[in-house]
Amino acid sequence: MILLAFDHGTRKIGVASGNGLIGTASPLTPLPCRDGQPDWESIAALLADWRPDTLVVGLPLNMDGSESPSSARARKFARRLHGRFGLPVAMVDERLSTREARERTGQRGPDPKVDSMAAVVIAEGYLNGAEPIAP
Repeated sequence: MILLAFDHGTRKIGVASGNGLIGTASPLTPLPCRDGQPDWESIAALLADWRPDTLVVGLPLNMDGSESPSSARARKFARRLHGRFGLPVAMVDERLSTREARERTGQRGPDPKVDSMAAVVIAEGYLNGAEPIAP
């Protein structure tokens, strides 16, 4: 099983590929957003190149488990992915994924490596059995 994981943001979307057979994920080049809108052509090209079986989107929850305004944007992105491309889409709790991504990359401020490394953390969570959440 091949999956693509997304860390949705308003300026960039971190992306990672995941391999269910060996349980690993690798960062890919982040995708741009304009005014919070993804570049759907770039996403279509990515899906054509990778031919994933599943898409995984991180759900940014507050530390107490409640949803935030970012949660609504991520859910909308996940629903649009499914609607446009017809692939299964799962969401996983992404609390602390950016913190872990910063630790892995050694980056403190905004950096494209952090966005896609956060997508790696999301993919690994899914591959390691994190409870999927419906978009």
